Order: sequence, then C-alpha cells, then structure tokens
Amino acid sequence: MFKLILNTYKSSFSGLSKETWLLSIVMMFNRCGSMAVPFMGLYVTQSLHRSEIDAGLIITLFGVGSILGSATGGKLTDIIGFRPVQILSSIIGGLLFILFSTITHFSTLCVLAVVISFFSEAFRPANFTAVAHYAKEGTITRSYSLNRLAVNIGWSAGISMAGIIASINYKLLFIVEGGVSILVGVAILFLLPQVKDFIKKAKENRSNMVILKPWQDAFYVRFILLTTLFITCAFLMFRVVPVFFKEQWHIDEFAIGIIIGINGAIIALFEMIMINKIEKKRSPMFFIIIGSVFFAVSYLLLSAPIIFHVFTAILTIVTFTIGEMFVLPFINTVVISRSNEHNRGLYAAGYTLSWSCAQVVGPMAGFFVAKHLGYNWLWFGLACILLICAYGFSLLDRNLEGKVAESK
Repeated sequence: MFKLILNTYKSSFSGLSKETWLLSIVMMFNRCGSMAVPFMGLYVTQSLHRSEIDAGLIITLFGVGSILGSATGGKLTDIIGFRPVQILSSIIGGLLFILFSTITHFSTLCVLAVVISFFSEAFRPANFTAVAHYAKEGTITRSYSLNRLAVNIGWSAGISMAGIIASINYKLLFIVEGGVSILVGVAILFLLPQVKDFIKKAKENRSNMVILKPWQDAFYVRFILLTTLFITCAFLMFRVVPVFFKEQWHIDEFAIGIIIGINGAIIALFEMIMINKIEKKRSPMFFIIIGSVFFAVSYLLLSAPIIFHVFTAILTIVTFTIGEMFVLPFINTVVISRSNEHNRGLYAAGYTLSWSCAQVVGPMAGFFVAKHLGYNWLWFGLACILLICAYGFSLLDRNLEGKVAESK
C-alpha cells in the first residue's frame, strides 16, 4: 500500500520541466515573504497608534495598488518579457518594503502602500505567463498545480514566521519581507534562462499579425467577470469566516488557525494527485462547475443549525478545499487556452485583476452584510451567488462547445 501511494505521488510530480520547478520554488519564497500585509492593520494600530479607520485605509490602498500592478505587469510582460518583469518587480518591491519600515509619516505610508503593492502584484501575471511558457506539452494544469502548491506552502510558512517576528518587532516584518523579495529577484536573474530576442520578436509579431486583446475576446470577458464574482465570494472564507468562528461560535484563535490551516495541508497532500488523475477525463469547465457547487455547500454548512461548532467548522473548510482543488487549477487552464505567447501577459493580468478586485471589494461588502443583515443572510447569499456562477460557467461551456461543433 505504501509503495502504491509513493508511486502515485511520483507519477503526479514527474514529467514537469526544471524551469517549472524553479518557478514554483521562486513563487514559494515570494509568498513566504508576503508576511507583512496580513499584519498591516495591527502594525498601524499597535505600532503607529493610529485608528482602525487609518488601518482600513492602508489595507484598501494596498488593494488599489495591486489592481494597478496587475494590469501594468501583464502589459509589460507582453512587451519586455516575463523574466525582466519578475526581476524588477521583486527587487524594487523589496527595496520599497525596507524603506516602508523606516517611515512613520502616515501620508507617506499611504503613498508607499500603493507603490509597494503595485510592484508586488506586477510579479504575478509575469510568473503566471512564465509557467505557461516553460510547461512541457500536456503538463500545463499540473504545472499550475505545482505553482499553487508552492504558494500554499510559502504562505503557511510565511504567516507562521510573521507571527514570531511581529512579536519581536513589527518593523522587522517589512525588513524581512523586503530582503526575501530582493533574493527572489536575484534568484530569477541568475537561475531562470533568458528568452533570446524576446523584444525584437515581439515587435516583429505585432507588425506582422493581428493580436487579439483580452477585451476583444467575448468568451474571456464573460469568463473573467464570472470568475471575479466567484473569487470575491470565495475570498470571504479567509477574511470573514474566521471572525464568525470567533464571535458567533466562540472558537479560540489557536483552534481557528489549525482549522484554517487544514486548507493548505489538504491542497499540499492531494491536489497534484487529483489533477493527475482527472485533468484529461473531462473539460476544464466541467470541473470548475463541480467546484463551484462545493463552494456553495461550504457556505450553507455555516448556517446549518448544528451545535458541534468545531466539527462543522472543519467540515466547512474541507468542503471548501475540495471545491478549491476542482476550480482554481482549471481556471488557470482556461485562461492559458484562450491566449498565445504574444498576449498571454494581458490575459494573465485579467485573471490576477480578479483576485485584486476580490481583495478590495469582498471583505468590505461581506462585513457590511453581516453587520446589517446577519451572518446567516451572508452565507445564504454567497451560496446563491456561487450557484449562479456555476450556472453561468455551464452556459459558457455550452456556448463554447456549440461554436466548436459549428467550426467542424
């Protein structure tokens, strides 16, 4: 039995290019370094002794900068290539984080929040594009799953270290994050192979062919709008739900941390195996629809009249995680399938913009509904929206299949 499990893991991770592994390792350190932003609110209130409103403003400005960074990073990726964008965004972002630790003037910090998140988020569409470029044929979904695995490991490790560092000195958080970001940029500079004559070839291709922009792709526009709505709902599981666990179900912080941590553990243990088994069985949209239903069920569980709150909390996270493993790897596949090497950065930017918008709108809207209507109405509303998303994805899938049939 142990040998069978070992062989299953081995086959799931085999056949991926060395560049794919390198990009995933780089992404792991990038996310591991993303330790300061979750503690930004506490830094503003506890270290700078500012109000909660000021803390909310700083967090919102980080979201605004990430939206601008996603769009610009995607455009630059198509113009100068994914390698220089990753290098520059990492090194400049790292230096700015270190600078942030030395500033106490609040208005200056607000400006820096936008600029730092701009460079930090510009990294993501470039990395997304690089994974597609270096993935071997037939491994695109598994390559992105490996990248997601690296993100989860890096995020979990980073948050754990952040708590320890913050207990020593909040400013040290920004110094460590800046240092890690600079190291990521240097690693890409020396380890990731250059793409020869990228700018020259890009100019030639632009003059010789019509390159479709994402906003000219009707299917992609509808898909990204649905994805943005979907991710906004999903994002609340890690922003509003922990507060609900504490305030309404009276679960302590230590238990909440362990329960939320189940998400990363399940993904690390099972996602690559699952993707390896199912990716060629049905279309990516089929799995996205299935995952959307799991997401809806996870929110409905929160409104169930059950007294065993810890058990229900664990069941909620497990159900949510199953949905996540179905949805997110295959959203990546759909985005890449609509693009080519000349417009992939802009298509990737459209997807990363979904996350940026969700980060800005989701928590604010979620807490507003919970405060004025109650948590049960929030959970029911989120479940309904996610089911509508599932229906929307199914309509897109039917339309796509219809067009494919007509073209034959």
